[in-house]
This record gives sequence, C-alpha cells and structure tokens, in this order.
Amino acid sequence: MSNDRKPGTPKDSHYARLRRSHRDQKAGGAPPLRSRQPMPPGEAAPDGLVRLYGLHTVRAALDNPRRRIKKMLVTRNAQERLGIADLAGLPFEAQMVEPREIDRLTGSEAVHQGVLVEAEPLEAKPLDALGDAKLVLVLDQVTDPHNVGAILRSAVAFGAGALIATARHSAHESGVLAKSASGALEHIDQIEVRNLADALGQLHAAGFHTIGLDSEGPQELEKSLTGGRIALVLGAEGKGLRQKTRETVMTLARLDMPGAIRSLNVSNAAAVSLYAANAFLKRASG
Repeated sequence: MSNDRKPGTPKDSHYARLRRSHRDQKAGGAPPLRSRQPMPPGEAAPDGLVRLYGLHTVRAALDNPRRRIKKMLVTRNAQERLGIADLAGLPFEAQMVEPREIDRLTGSEAVHQGVLVEAEPLEAKPLDALGDAKLVLVLDQVTDPHNVGAILRSAVAFGAGALIATARHSAHESGVLAKSASGALEHIDQIEVRNLADALGQLHAAGFHTIGLDSEGPQELEKSLTGGRIALVLGAEGKGLRQKTRETVMTLARLDMPGAIRSLNVSNAAAVSLYAANAFLKRASG
C-alpha cells in the first residue's frame, strides 16, 4: 500500500479534515468546518453603573479613591496578575469565575483579560474646577469611544490637565472607552459643558490660547503656539470642527504633513498636537 503522508504527520490532521470537508461540500455532502461564532454582549450593566474590563483599566480603577466599585468578576490568573491576595478582603463583592462567564457580559470579542468590574461612573466636573492647568483638550462632538479613549491616554501621557466636552453628542464613559484609555480614565479630570462656544469664551477669559485643529488651517501648529496656557480643540472624524467652533477659537492651525496623506485620525492628531504643545510650554517655562 502506498503512503504519501510525511513521516510524523498525524493521520487525521486539521488540514486533512479541511480538505475532506471541502470535497464533501463540492459533492453535496457534509458542510465545511466553521469557526465558533462570536458571542455578542449580554444584558447591560445595572442602572447607574458601567462595566470596566482589562487589567490596566481595572488596576487603575482599584487605585483611584474616587472610583466606587460595586462588583468584580475575575479569573484566577487575572487575580494573580492584579496582585490581589484575597478576594474576600476587598471592600466590594468579588467572584472568581471562568473567562466565559465574563464573555457572556462583554461579548467574546472584548479583550477583558479575565477581569471585569461594575462601578459608578466618574462624576464629570464643571469648567470652574479647571484649576491651574496649562494644557487642556477640547472635543467638539467626538463620539467614537475608541477615539476618545485613545485621546485620553495621550492626554495623560503628555500632561494635559483636563478633557473638556459637551454633555450631548459626546462619548460617555463605557467599557470600550475605558479599555481604549488603558487606565487613563482614572488620571485626568473630565469637564462637561453645555455650550462649547461659551466654554471657549470662558477659557479665553482664563488666559488660554485656543487652537482649533483643521487640516486646512492657515497656520502650522508649531507657529500658532503662544502664551502660557493652551487649549487644543479637535473635531469629529469626517466633519471636523463645527462652524461656530471655528469662528470662536483664537487660531485655526494645521499639522504640517509633507506626505501624500493630508489628515490623521482624530486620536493621532491629538497625540501629535499634545506633544508639540507640551514641548512648547516646557520651553516657555524653562
């Protein structure tokens, strides 16, 4: 009997089964092998609570004295990685579970890393709580939670004192936003305003130079940086800054991009502009 199977190859390898499945399908026989269907997210969090997940996100929440956690689901491995010696010693309900139990809440495509908490959202602050911050970010109807989470991460990394957004047409705290922020949500004040143009006026009165980022702005960002307090204003993907916002900021500026692509994702634009503004303020104060 001839045998063209390579030495050491299992008789019924995964690839052999796929080939047989394909032949069966062509012959009208058994259907092809299919990967497991993703599990969609389960029921929403209890009223008044948000679900936060991921090791960095939850560790930052645990370390934040302002965060009020009500419940934790955690796998044995995640408990060890978080450095939690005894679940019973935590000041809230905590259960050790299998990963699939968290999948049922977040959906199987969420990267929860074996831990989820249900917690009260952090309370947004008013504009007069800004304090002596030198650098702030202002978002004009940026609603994508992935983008806002990434922006928060960059804002914390580059020392911004607050993120300002409107109460409506903005991304609110959620598991997706918090996971994208990778813990940054716990390290920066979020300020909520009713009217963005009025808020920009208050920033002007407080000594901020407001700069609206626009791919067609007449000045390069580096040349528009001035003063001791800077507010960078970014608009949503696609539509950018609203007309009223464009009319209210002190300066419209662009990022100098010599390449073929003339615009960036809003979270990338935020990171670049924060770096430039932070570098300017450090030089100005030194």
